Amino acid sequence: MIKLKNAFDKPAEGGVEMEVKVYRVKGIFQRGKLKQPFTKEYRALKPEHVVELVYSEIGSKHRVPRTKIWIESIEEIKPEEAENPVVRRLSLEL
Repeated sequence: MIKLKNAFDKPAEGGVEMEVKVYRVKGIFQRGKLKQPFTKEYRALKPEHVVELVYSEIGSKHRVPRTKIWIESIEEIKPEEAENPVVRRLSLEL
């Protein structure tokens, strides 16, 4: 029997281990004539990944095209500062 290694056992590309961080995103999206502010928290490796998550989630849930979503800020926060209980718990357990 061949034992397969878990994909998480090896370091990321280039031999550097990557750390998942917690980010808070603030912005506005427009649906019809209404502009709706939002604040979301995500766990990701890089801020670029968070941008894609925001576009994907808001676009899907609210049927808003990416051109109608404006991200005002992305800040890295400590896991303890996360207001979303799911993000906080996942970050603190690891």
